[in-house]
Amino acid sequence: MKVILTAEVKGKGHEGDVVDVARGYAVNYLLPRKMAIQATPGNLKQLEARMVNIQKRNDSRRSEAEGLAGEINGKMIVIEAKAGEGGKLFGSVTTLMIEEAIAAQLSADVDHKRMDLHRPIKSLGDYPVRVSVFGDVKAEVLVKVVPEGGAAAAAAAPVEEAVAAEAEVAVAESDDVATDEVAADDAETETEEVPETDAVEENPEAGAE
Repeated sequence: MKVILTAEVKGKGHEGDVVDVARGYAVNYLLPRKMAIQATPGNLKQLEARMVNIQKRNDSRRSEAEGLAGEINGKMIVIEAKAGEGGKLFGSVTTLMIEEAIAAQLSADVDHKRMDLHRPIKSLGDYPVRVSVFGDVKAEVLVKVVPEGGAAAAAAAPVEEAVAAEAEVAVAESDDVATDEVAADDAETETEEVPETDAVEENPEAGAE
């Protein structure tokens, strides 16, 4: 059945796209939710007149999506979960939990229905999660699942690593300075003029004897 999408539909298209879908899917899902209308001759003619505005809206949405993707891509969120022996969770981490964590920790609004977990999250560890922000605009977030009460330690870890790295740099720089100073001292010592010794005066009387 041919329909005209009036909103973005995951896996189908964007607003204004004319697509073929199963009749049951259209009648029972898309049409009742006003996500599409039938592609009748009259509706197709109206679509032509509206395409300029539809394209502007899609361009605006894409621009916003690219900004959002840039804000969350590569970022890490921490989720606490009750775990048993071997780090196995009592339950699993859901996409809705990830959506809420992204909102709370990254101040970004994403749709949990547009997330790809790659595989179910049922144990402690780090999991990359792909988020389809809009169309082909995607971002990837690292989900760190820690035992209950471990969020503070997980959040502090990057800070401690950064402090340690800065300390190593400072030590290395101080060693370089010390080495340069020693080298400079050695150079100065080598260039110092050795004082000439006083010549032994000849005893005129010694030659006369």
